[in-house]
Amino acid sequence: MFRVRWLGRVSYREAWALQRAIAKGTADDYLLLMEHPHVLTLGVRARIDHILEDVEALGAEVVKSDRGGDVTYHGPGQLVGYPIVNVPMAQGSIPGHVHAIEQVIIDALADLGLPGTGRLDGYPGVWTDCSALVPRKICAVGVRVSRGRSLHGFALNVDTDLSWFSRIVPCGLVGRPVTSIAREGVTVTMEEVVDAVAERAALQWAPDRNVERQEVAWRPGRNDSAGARDVQPRGSTNPAPVSAPIPASVSAPVASSLAMAAPVKIGIGERKPPWLRVPARMGHDYMHLRQMMRALNLVTVCEEAGCPNIYECWADGTATFMINGEDCTRACGFCLVRTQRPGPLDEDEPARVAEAVERLELEHAVVTAVARDDLYDGGASAFAATIKAIRHRRPGVTIEVLIPDCKGRMDALSVIFGARPDVVNHNLETVARLQKQVRPSAGYARSLAVLARARFAGLVTKSGMMLGLGESEDEVIGAMSDLRAAGVQILTLGQYIRPSAAHLPVRRWWTPDEFANLAELGASMGFAHVEASPLTRSSYHAKGAASAARARQASNVTWAGSPSGVGAPSTGTVTAPPVAADGIG
Repeated sequence: MFRVRWLGRVSYREAWALQRAIAKGTADDYLLLMEHPHVLTLGVRARIDHILEDVEALGAEVVKSDRGGDVTYHGPGQLVGYPIVNVPMAQGSIPGHVHAIEQVIIDALADLGLPGTGRLDGYPGVWTDCSALVPRKICAVGVRVSRGRSLHGFALNVDTDLSWFSRIVPCGLVGRPVTSIAREGVTVTMEEVVDAVAERAALQWAPDRNVERQEVAWRPGRNDSAGARDVQPRGSTNPAPVSAPIPASVSAPVASSLAMAAPVKIGIGERKPPWLRVPARMGHDYMHLRQMMRALNLVTVCEEAGCPNIYECWADGTATFMINGEDCTRACGFCLVRTQRPGPLDEDEPARVAEAVERLELEHAVVTAVARDDLYDGGASAFAATIKAIRHRRPGVTIEVLIPDCKGRMDALSVIFGARPDVVNHNLETVARLQKQVRPSAGYARSLAVLARARFAGLVTKSGMMLGLGESEDEVIGAMSDLRAAGVQILTLGQYIRPSAAHLPVRRWWTPDEFANLAELGASMGFAHVEASPLTRSSYHAKGAASAARARQASNVTWAGSPSGVGAPSTGTVTAPPVAADGIG
């Protein structure tokens, strides 16, 4: 399978983490397409004096990379592509891979109305006017091949601010000017360039294989896009649904998201199917746990998010503690947790959580938090303090944390990873196309990178998605594949239930049988445990899932579920209730 992903704007470090994970985690070939914020990257042979100005003062990051070549620039208006494909480790294979990348770009540029580009002997990349006295470079190429899998790729200038190249010696080449598609007089959108490159890449690397393509939504109002794309996923054979009026009760931000994401189908008052009706069971165990939470002044996500499994879990003496307050800095379209400016952190909260874990005699404790974008570390230090306090009070307990993305800051994430929780959970929530509408302050690539970084830290990783927001089955399977490629070991899939009229509506109800089929598919992909049912939520049956994943990890099963580390299906537990080498730069 050849999987193409347009990921929007992604930081260079997050893209690098995702590349490494995919190269290790799956036999599928990928082409990751994106833009970067302003960044200068230094290849293995780069000279620091080839950076001519203080670019960090201008807002650019400087990152050392292990690709071939010298220094180059990435930024808005430039299409960066990372083909992660198999490259035979034979003499001449790496130059051959570079040649293949160049040919993809040359052919795509011709398709876009810019013919006559080509190669320049001794100078990798794609050039215009190759026969002229001073050719102009329009696309840089720098690669690395590790264990037969390619990393890094190309940077094609579409409508880039070319003044950045005057602040460096691009690719270490003096007197070789840099150009862009726009500078060459061709007016195209970034979306059109992505389409052309994706089509040519599929011909180059997957002429006889299935090609699966997904993309995050294009941001409206940008000069490189006329607005949102068709709501139907690429390649779908289903007719586009007819839009229904958006109810007046829906808030303005959510209404805007609905206009981009998908038509309203199921109203807030429509009767739920029978498999989603949960009886209230407020017995002694439930009331005892509730009273304890109030006495210790603790918050649970079970209550704050309106989880349908609260009666079952609390009656069983388990709950998910929510730290860092009860006010979130983000306003996701699906979440019932209150959004407003949070107060200061409660320094005694970790100790109170630990006391509750001890008094409940928990064997597996789950801790989550609201998003705290107001804090430098996103609340990471409070996670670490809570893990430490729990282990002090109850040393034998296993600890699962359901974390926010901490804005992708590796220093913040490292604080959590360094506390060595037994499971790191971070939810992807939905498919690529719907990310900006469902959780506008987060990102598809960022979430995958968080999970990949946790896996590289040697931790058990977990993620989940809600279904029913307008995604197709193919999109769900593609997202599952991306999670598995990023090294995720535990997967949860559940039905989205609209918490109020001010939240995103449900587009359809997925049936128990459909969840069961996805669970079986997830097991065949190599997930150690798949929890999939209409009522599944992130912490549902968390203890059993963690045990299964730890058992798989102890047996040294690789990311992709085979001794070689790629490709072979493997058996995992399923719960689905019926109700290197340098390249040339």
